[in-house]
Amino acid sequence: MPQFPNNAVATGVWDFKDLRTAIMGDNWPLQTNIGVLNNQGITSGYTSGGVTMATVDKFSFAVDGNATDVGDLTQSRYGPTGQSSTISGYSSGGGLPGNVNTIDKFPFAADGNATDVGDLTQGRYAAMGQSSTVRGYTSGGRPEVNIIDKFPFAANANATDVGDLTVARRSGVGQSSTVSGYTSGGGQPTVNTIDKFPFAVDANATDVGDLTQGRYRLGGGHNSAVSGYTAGSGTGNNVIDKFPFAVNANATDVGDLSQGRQDSAGQSSTISGYTSGGYPVGGNTIDKFPFASDANATDVGDLTQGRRASAGQQV
Repeated sequence: MPQFPNNAVATGVWDFKDLRTAIMGDNWPLQTNIGVLNNQGITSGYTSGGVTMATVDKFSFAVDGNATDVGDLTQSRYGPTGQSSTISGYSSGGGLPGNVNTIDKFPFAADGNATDVGDLTQGRYAAMGQSSTVRGYTSGGRPEVNIIDKFPFAANANATDVGDLTVARRSGVGQSSTVSGYTSGGGQPTVNTIDKFPFAVDANATDVGDLTQGRYRLGGGHNSAVSGYTAGSGTGNNVIDKFPFAVNANATDVGDLSQGRQDSAGQSSTISGYTSGGYPVGGNTIDKFPFASDANATDVGDLTQGRRASAGQQV
């Protein structure tokens, strides 16, 4: 039987009468979590950690505005990488100084502090993060490694080593389609490589394209439903690159950040990419650029404090 008129679901067998009643009565079920399936959020972006800080900031996707402080990681650290499930944000790895292997988790439903829920296979910072619907991935990192780690969202557990990048690197950025994780750019030495690895099976990554130029200490990775994005880099670059998920291809330059910067965090809604924090320029800027058209980013708000080398999450 169809589960109607529950607006939270659209499962079951729908006949034409049910469809007409739903549409005419404006009770069409809303798939409120569909954006997260593409590693996109619907309501909020998060920026967690950074140099000498543990703060978790949250800002709205619905309206442009400043972020608010909603909690803390278990320890101050720079260079963690971010992952997102439908209900929790994760910050994995980082430096204190001294590399850590901690996987922190904080809730999306209520503002609160993170808890330590597991360990990476080795301590590292400046790694790249990806998310499937059921698992988080941490790829590369410093010391320069090519390891791809995987940990589950359903249970608190340590990560396992499930594959390798094509080249060891740090300070690139991660993107996620519904079926694959991507690691783009990074160093050292600086590379322009776009790697792709599957979510369905544990396997090594393959080189599927190039950014418009070699770069590392990038300013955040982003995902639309059909494309991956990188923004900024360690050379004071403000370029926004885009590459397709449907085919293996090189990236194209589709816009600019409001300011050149490095070491920013990236967040994605269903319609926009966000780049938050970074160095220099004070480190508190929240930029937004559209997915529907190729265009420059605009400054739409501020983090609670200037920061760099943070992790990004979204819900």
